[in-house]
Amino acid sequence: MNNLLSILDLTTEEIDELIEKAQDIIAHPDYYHEKCKYKKLATLFFEPSTRTRLSFEAAMLDLGGKVMGFSEAQASSAAKGESVADTVRTVGCYVDIIAMRHPKEGAPLVASMHAGVPIINAGDGGHNHPTQTLTDLLTIKCEKGRLTNMTIGLCGDLKFGRTVHSLIEAMSRYEGIKFILISPEELKLPNYVKQEILDKKGIEYEETRDLIEAMPKLDILYMTRVQRERFFNEEDYIRLKDSYILTPEKMTYGKESLTVMHPLPRVNEISVAVDDDPRAAYFKQVSNGKFIRMALIMKLLNIK
Repeated sequence: MNNLLSILDLTTEEIDELIEKAQDIIAHPDYYHEKCKYKKLATLFFEPSTRTRLSFEAAMLDLGGKVMGFSEAQASSAAKGESVADTVRTVGCYVDIIAMRHPKEGAPLVASMHAGVPIINAGDGGHNHPTQTLTDLLTIKCEKGRLTNMTIGLCGDLKFGRTVHSLIEAMSRYEGIKFILISPEELKLPNYVKQEILDKKGIEYEETRDLIEAMPKLDILYMTRVQRERFFNEEDYIRLKDSYILTPEKMTYGKESLTVMHPLPRVNEISVAVDDDPRAAYFKQVSNGKFIRMALIMKLLNIK
């Protein structure tokens, strides 16, 4: 594997290997402190990011490497009209690996054809965000001890949420997975995702608008934001928005072993009062993002 552009670039064996490596990094951080000494990572972020950019930088620094790059397009020659191809070809002369976020779908694929060094897609528009999916998988493995035989509830914006689509794509490769899709009618999972992934693989799923009804069945609850701007009228939004705010009262319907996840940033879809519940794992996800990216950087640089 020379680049990571989509979660589909990885076999399940490679995903399991990355997760195992990340768990070893968590257990033995000191062992990895100089694994990337003298290596350089460029973070080319053509649109804003907090968690993803900083976790890549923290990952490389914790491996003993160095980081350079920019955090918005205006801070680069893209502001002068330079193409993505020329930018990465230039940056590839200075670094060993590039993590890139771009608002245009397919931009990291173009970059991978010109950079001369490994490219990691750190998000391209509404298309792919494979390292977020790896973060989610590591979190599930750490919390549950497995990636098989569980019921996953996906709640909120299932129509436009790239993290939801990628997680379905990844988890559908593992045995015994069932999905409960919790959303308003306006934000249901697109038919093409259901047909091309769930139906094609014979994966069990159900759709509901009722979060409380679904709660007792879930091993994982993956929350996303219900986006006001996706509704055609304000009345529908007002009628539905509170259905998908996770509160301590709604948590009483969940199993003691439930794990609550969220790709962040959140707005108001999880009450801050839930943060102290031991079943809340969304800030653990943030930490896990650094460890899985450390494992990925080492794999792409062929560092054993």
